[in-house]
Amino acid sequence: MVRKPASMYRNVRQRSFTRKKYMGGVPGSHIIHYDMGNKTSEFPVKLSLISVERCQIRHIALEAARITANRSIMAAAGRAGYHMKLRVYPHEVLRENKQATGAGADRVSSGMRGSYGKNVGTAARVSAGQKIFTISVNKEHFAIAKDALRKAGQKLPTPVRISVDQGLELVQ
Repeated sequence: MVRKPASMYRNVRQRSFTRKKYMGGVPGSHIIHYDMGNKTSEFPVKLSLISVERCQIRHIALEAARITANRSIMAAAGRAGYHMKLRVYPHEVLRENKQATGAGADRVSSGMRGSYGKNVGTAARVSAGQKIFTISVNKEHFAIAKDALRKAGQKLPTPVRISVDQGLELVQ
Protein backbone atom coordinates (compact mmCIF):
# COMPACT_ATOMS: atom_id res chain seq x y z
CA MET A 1 0.00 0.00 0.00
CA VAL A 2 1.22 3.49 -0.82
CA ARG A 3 2.36 5.75 2.03
CA LYS A 4 0.27 8.79 2.75
CA PRO A 5 1.72 12.17 1.74
CA ALA A 6 3.56 14.18 4.40
CA SER A 7 0.99 16.96 4.05
CA MET A 8 -1.52 14.78 5.93
CA TYR A 9 0.56 14.92 9.10
CA ARG A 10 2.55 18.16 8.70
CA ASN A 11 0.10 20.57 10.36
CA VAL A 12 -0.46 20.51 14.12
CA ARG A 13 -4.23 20.06 14.41
CA GLN A 14 -5.01 18.20 17.61
CA ARG A 15 -3.69 17.96 21.12
CA SER A 16 -0.53 16.05 21.88
CA PHE A 17 -0.78 12.26 21.70
CA THR A 18 2.38 10.83 23.28
CA ARG A 19 1.63 8.25 26.00
CA LYS A 20 2.92 5.06 24.37
CA LYS A 21 2.38 3.25 27.66
CA TYR A 22 -1.38 3.16 27.01
CA MET A 23 -1.25 2.40 23.28
CA GLY A 24 -0.60 -0.99 21.81
CA GLY A 25 1.40 -1.45 18.65
CA VAL A 26 3.16 1.89 18.17
CA PRO A 27 5.64 1.48 15.30
CA GLY A 28 9.27 2.04 16.29
CA SER A 29 11.21 5.06 15.14
CA HIS A 30 13.31 4.64 11.98
CA ILE A 31 15.98 7.02 13.28
CA ILE A 32 19.18 5.08 13.88
CA HIS A 33 21.65 7.66 15.27
CA TYR A 34 21.24 11.04 16.94
CA ASP A 35 25.00 11.83 17.27
CA MET A 36 27.30 11.22 14.31
CA GLY A 37 30.96 11.84 13.58
CA ASN A 38 33.59 12.77 16.17
CA LYS A 39 31.77 13.16 19.50
CA THR A 40 34.84 14.00 21.61
CA SER A 41 36.60 16.83 19.75
CA GLU A 42 35.69 20.52 19.93
CA PHE A 43 35.13 22.23 16.59
CA PRO A 44 35.25 26.04 16.19
CA VAL A 45 32.34 26.46 13.73
CA LYS A 46 28.73 25.44 14.48
CA LEU A 47 25.86 25.60 12.00
CA SER A 48 22.21 24.81 12.68
CA LEU A 49 19.20 23.97 10.54
CA ILE A 50 16.25 25.93 11.97
CA SER A 51 12.55 25.47 11.27
CA VAL A 52 10.74 28.61 10.08
CA GLU A 53 7.18 27.39 10.76
CA ARG A 54 5.51 25.25 13.42
CA CYS A 55 4.88 21.72 12.12
CA GLN A 56 5.20 17.98 12.69
CA ILE A 57 8.03 16.08 10.99
CA ARG A 58 7.60 12.33 10.55
CA HIS A 59 10.40 10.05 11.72
CA ILE A 60 10.90 8.82 8.16
CA ALA A 61 11.61 12.36 6.92
CA LEU A 62 14.02 13.00 9.81
CA GLU A 63 15.94 9.82 8.98
CA ALA A 64 16.09 10.71 5.27
CA ALA A 65 17.44 14.18 6.12
CA ARG A 66 19.96 12.72 8.56
CA ILE A 67 21.29 10.23 6.00
CA THR A 68 21.59 12.92 3.32
CA ALA A 69 23.47 15.38 5.53
CA ASN A 70 25.70 12.73 7.09
CA ARG A 71 26.71 11.24 3.75
CA SER A 72 27.49 14.66 2.31
CA ILE A 73 29.64 15.88 5.21
CA MET A 74 31.41 12.56 5.79
CA ALA A 75 32.54 12.34 2.17
CA ALA A 76 34.35 15.68 2.50
CA ALA A 77 35.46 15.93 6.15
CA GLY A 78 36.01 12.25 6.95
CA ARG A 79 34.70 10.38 9.96
CA ALA A 80 36.69 12.45 12.48
CA GLY A 81 36.30 15.89 10.89
CA TYR A 82 32.79 16.82 12.09
CA HIS A 83 30.11 16.27 14.70
CA MET A 84 26.44 16.24 13.71
CA LYS A 85 23.52 16.09 16.14
CA LEU A 86 19.81 15.54 15.51
CA ARG A 87 18.08 17.72 18.11
CA VAL A 88 14.43 16.58 17.91
CA TYR A 89 12.82 13.29 18.91
CA PRO A 90 9.61 11.88 17.38
CA HIS A 91 7.28 11.63 20.42
CA GLU A 92 3.92 12.24 18.74
CA VAL A 93 1.99 9.11 17.74
CA LEU A 94 0.15 9.47 14.43
CA ARG A 95 -3.16 7.67 13.88
CA GLU A 96 -5.03 6.87 10.71
CA ASN A 97 -8.54 5.57 10.01
CA LYS A 98 -7.81 3.23 7.12
CA GLN A 99 -10.48 3.15 4.43
CA ALA A 100 -11.18 0.17 2.18
CA THR A 101 -11.27 1.02 -1.52
CA GLY A 102 -12.26 -0.85 -4.63
CA ALA A 103 -15.18 -3.05 -5.57
CA GLY A 104 -17.32 -4.15 -2.63
CA ALA A 105 -15.62 -1.73 -0.22
CA ASP A 106 -18.95 -0.39 1.01
CA ARG A 107 -19.82 -3.84 2.39
CA VAL A 108 -16.42 -4.25 4.10
CA SER A 109 -15.69 -0.85 5.63
CA SER A 110 -17.57 0.80 8.47
CA GLY A 111 -17.04 4.40 7.32
CA MET A 112 -16.75 6.79 10.24
CA ARG A 113 -18.14 4.38 12.82
CA GLY A 114 -15.33 3.70 15.32
CA SER A 115 -12.99 6.02 13.45
CA TYR A 116 -10.34 6.52 16.16
CA GLY A 117 -7.73 4.89 13.94
CA LYS A 118 -4.65 2.74 14.21
CA ASN A 119 -1.13 3.86 15.13
CA VAL A 120 0.80 4.36 11.89
CA GLY A 121 3.97 6.17 12.93
CA THR A 122 5.59 8.86 15.03
CA ALA A 123 6.46 12.50 14.44
CA ALA A 124 8.47 15.25 16.09
CA ARG A 125 6.49 18.39 16.91
CA VAL A 126 8.69 21.36 15.97
CA SER A 127 8.01 24.98 16.84
CA ALA A 128 9.06 27.99 14.75
CA GLY A 129 12.70 28.86 15.37
CA GLN A 130 13.63 25.45 16.80
CA LYS A 131 16.93 23.80 15.84
CA ILE A 132 16.55 20.48 14.04
CA PHE A 133 20.18 19.63 13.15
CA THR A 134 23.50 21.06 14.32
CA ILE A 135 26.84 20.42 12.60
CA SER A 136 30.19 21.34 14.15
CA VAL A 137 33.19 21.51 11.79
CA ASN A 138 36.57 23.15 11.23
CA LYS A 139 36.58 26.37 9.22
CA GLU A 140 37.85 24.69 6.01
CA HIS A 141 34.71 22.52 5.87
CA PHE A 142 32.24 25.37 6.47
CA ALA A 143 30.89 25.51 2.89
CA ILE A 144 30.44 21.73 2.75
CA ALA A 145 28.57 21.67 6.08
CA LYS A 146 26.31 24.48 4.91
CA ASP A 147 25.53 22.57 1.72
CA ALA A 148 24.86 19.38 3.73
CA LEU A 149 22.28 21.23 5.84
CA ARG A 150 20.71 22.70 2.69
CA LYS A 151 20.30 19.20 1.24
CA ALA A 152 18.84 17.93 4.53
CA GLY A 153 16.35 20.81 4.60
CA GLN A 154 14.94 19.72 1.24
CA LYS A 155 13.82 16.43 2.81
CA LEU A 156 11.76 18.16 5.51
CA PRO A 157 8.11 19.28 5.12
CA THR A 158 8.71 22.82 6.42
CA PRO A 159 10.70 25.82 5.22
CA VAL A 160 14.07 25.97 6.96
CA ARG A 161 16.96 28.37 7.33
CA ILE A 162 20.62 27.83 8.18
CA SER A 163 22.28 29.88 10.90
CA VAL A 164 25.89 30.07 12.04
CA ASP A 165 25.80 29.68 15.83
CA GLN A 166 29.50 29.95 16.56
CA GLY A 167 32.66 30.85 14.66
CA LEU A 168 31.23 33.43 12.23
CA GLU A 169 34.38 35.56 12.61
CA LEU A 170 36.55 32.56 11.57
CA VAL A 171 34.58 31.96 8.38
CA GLN A 172 34.64 35.54 7.05
